[in-house]
Amino acid sequence: HLKAWRFKVSVVFAGNAAKLPPDAANALLAWREAGGELLAAIPASGKWDMAIDGLFGIGLARELSGRHLELVREINAMNLPVLALDVPSGLDADTGQPFRAAVRASHTLSFIALKPGLLTAFGPDHCGQIHVDTLGLDAPALLQPAGWLLERSEVAAALQPRPRNGHKGLFGSVGILGGASAMCGAALLAGRAALKLGAGRVYVALLADAAPAVDMGQPELMLCSPEKLFQPDHLSCIVAGPGLGQSPQAVQWLKRALETELPLVLDADALNLLAIRDDLRELAKNRRGGTILTPHPAEAARLLSVAVHDIQHERIASAVMLAKRFNSLAVLKGVGSICATPQGEWFVNPTGNPGMSSAGMGDALSGMIAALIAQRLTAQSALLLAVYLHGAAADDMVEQGIGPIGLTATEVAGAARKLLNRWVYPRSLPGIPLRRPKS
Repeated sequence: HLKAWRFKVSVVFAGNAAKLPPDAANALLAWREAGGELLAAIPASGKWDMAIDGLFGIGLARELSGRHLELVREINAMNLPVLALDVPSGLDADTGQPFRAAVRASHTLSFIALKPGLLTAFGPDHCGQIHVDTLGLDAPALLQPAGWLLERSEVAAALQPRPRNGHKGLFGSVGILGGASAMCGAALLAGRAALKLGAGRVYVALLADAAPAVDMGQPELMLCSPEKLFQPDHLSCIVAGPGLGQSPQAVQWLKRALETELPLVLDADALNLLAIRDDLRELAKNRRGGTILTPHPAEAARLLSVAVHDIQHERIASAVMLAKRFNSLAVLKGVGSICATPQGEWFVNPTGNPGMSSAGMGDALSGMIAALIAQRLTAQSALLLAVYLHGAAADDMVEQGIGPIGLTATEVAGAARKLLNRWVYPRSLPGIPLRRPKS
């Protein structure tokens, strides 16, 4: 087709013509009948405007070597726009891991349906802009999907506009447990994010001996001792872990949180304590209030007693295993964050950018999840919306020229508030004048 449209096309063929299936053999015959020729290698003196990568599809399951490895490296060295067909050659379509090397495409055209490996691990670095052509097939009708891509229209629909006659009691109370000595900032970040995402009240219980009495940067937060955190009977959700530490005191209060029947978000040191204490793991597995785990890869590795490499090599399987083992919802953070349920369902998040690789991002996310639960979203809806919104807010900041270098968790939490309001409250209509009531 390109030749018929008068483009100059060079075709390098790395297969075996005698073993081609009928459709490919017919395509090869048509190419030859059109006057095309097959090259055995990329000409060293050639000049092109773009490259099309069709070396391997989704069936590749071995390390590249020999001629194929050299072709992938040559494509990457050409410094041209690259269109990869279905999946960049050398990339595992299921896991996003490269088989020793993989084509770095500027565009990837995925056929029939998306593949998870395009969206997580190394996939986004190799795929560029992703396009999908269903080829006229209804893939979900033919085969039940194993997972889903998070989409704004789906996740944002979970939070509805507020009633005008609302009050703070309607929007729940979040408790944050953490903030050991020298780590109060983590708990305050989580609390601030919970406020910005709409929780009616936020209590921050700090474990530090010299804990501040007020957050001067966010005086609306109610700072208290751990003892007082568990006294009110109106808490809607608890976040345990930001800056918690691993002291005996931290174990004591984490156990108290696990024993409640409130929805519980576990992050940071709460996860590390679960990894090393059998009693806390058992409490977590048997909770009735609902639990959400929010590990980064190193925390996930500790929880599953494997290496970080194993987690990253099988991100989807690792997230599902965490959810099942702890009878909880889980999000395995990182590029293409994976959200999983105890029933084995999983979701890939497409939002976010490298600017999120900075301290405090996880603390902010945990507070955002809790705020949405406090506003009566289900735990799963809150998790999916918060994860998608967190990354989308960071993307919005980069579009405004803030980041990715130097982007902070505080900035992302503020951007998430703006973005969420934009989604929930579309532009209002002009005011309608009212008549005075008749006397």
